[in-house]
Amino acid sequence: MFDVEIGAVLLIVLHAAIVFVAAVYISGNRRPSAAIAWILAIIFVPYLGALAFLLVGFGRLPRRRREKQREVNELILARTEGLEQLSHRDEWPDWLVSAVRLNRNLGALPMVGGNRAGLLPDYDGSIACMAEAIDTATDYVHVQFYILVLDTVTQPFFDALARARARGVRVNVLSDHLAGLRLPNRRETLAAFDAMGAEWRGMLPLRPFRGQWRRPDLRNHRKLLVVDGRLGFTGSQNLIDSSYLKPANIKRGLRWHELMVKLEGPVVRELNAVFITDWYSETDVLLPFDASPVVLDPSPDLLDAQVLPSGPSFENDNNLKLYALLIHKAEHRVSITSPYFVPEESTMLAIVTAASRGVEVELFVSAIGDQALVYHAQRSYYEELLRAGVSIYLFREPTVLHSKHFTVDDDVAVVGSSNMDIRSFSLNMEVSVLVHGREFVDRMREVEDDYRVNSDKLELADWLNRPLPAKVGDNLARLTSSLQ
Repeated sequence: MFDVEIGAVLLIVLHAAIVFVAAVYISGNRRPSAAIAWILAIIFVPYLGALAFLLVGFGRLPRRRREKQREVNELILARTEGLEQLSHRDEWPDWLVSAVRLNRNLGALPMVGGNRAGLLPDYDGSIACMAEAIDTATDYVHVQFYILVLDTVTQPFFDALARARARGVRVNVLSDHLAGLRLPNRRETLAAFDAMGAEWRGMLPLRPFRGQWRRPDLRNHRKLLVVDGRLGFTGSQNLIDSSYLKPANIKRGLRWHELMVKLEGPVVRELNAVFITDWYSETDVLLPFDASPVVLDPSPDLLDAQVLPSGPSFENDNNLKLYALLIHKAEHRVSITSPYFVPEESTMLAIVTAASRGVEVELFVSAIGDQALVYHAQRSYYEELLRAGVSIYLFREPTVLHSKHFTVDDDVAVVGSSNMDIRSFSLNMEVSVLVHGREFVDRMREVEDDYRVNSDKLELADWLNRPLPAKVGDNLARLTSSLQ
């Protein structure tokens, strides 16, 4: 009996010691909400909570990878003068100057003028357009997609890469290592790259026995294509069939709806800098930067654009800071599209504040979700948004609205791979493009108008009357969003 009592006391002391050490260590340089969530997890499920923290509680990449990011940032900043020439600086809203400076200071890439941008909202049409661009390549093609699978839908893209290789064009390809392991046709996909002679590398590989280990849920979520530094594509779309080839999705008839943007002009070299950085991180090979002088096209219809890479290779949540700033600066209207909407406190405050001061704020999300915890966590924010006056539109099933973008007032937009959620702000490597141009935003509004036609507007009274089990599930899921 005495031994049992001593053992119980020792366990209590050990538990208290673990909680104390965790409280001191976890609270350093971490959001209070996240720190409290981890500490509570360790208190109530002490050993499992501590193990979970050791596995996924570290929010940055290994030091060597972060050093590579800083090294490339210095090279980018030292490039030829002229990159910050702008076509329409005099047309900017006054507040955009500070947003551009913020991005430059935190993400290292400048705002550049002289660009064209086209929107590609059609899934198969986007793949066809990228294949056509690859067929014009004479020097190199850089391909980077979180998910990249050879199937009947993506076959034209792979065929175009094979034709490029046959012409002697260099083809470098990056896709996520872990995501590739979870999807079909991996062997066929890699075999296709080998057969055509393309160089492929898996991003953020998890191979503990080779010394490649990091927090398992830190992923490179970027999607981009660069052809000869002339043409660039980025946005939300992965290269895979729109059902993601998952039996459950096919059974439910789920299809993903995306938005990609095609870029021409000096901004393409900035997008290429993102690829070069990630290629260097995975291979230790630093591809050459284009440092030639920028010659701007004086045409009045051209856009100013700035590429923003973000993620755990940086020392700050730079996309979070940009998004919060843009929403705070909005004067008339903010339209947000995010399939996974689990906002960090500052973003949520910015949205609610904007709506409360009379800005027209609308949020487009899917009526259904493919990730249960995230889906229910985001629903827990709807009541506060609705009470503040935010209009929420639920895109009708069976389509999953996977586009990621938002527009501010009449002439500023952001398009890219980043969701407006905690994971995209802190844990995923993302890429976005900040665009200034009234005509471009008008075209973005047409996309948003299409979303609205295909959505049901959520009303506060209906939302408050949803079943009690749904409310409980939503609120419990919200707690998990802070474990980052």
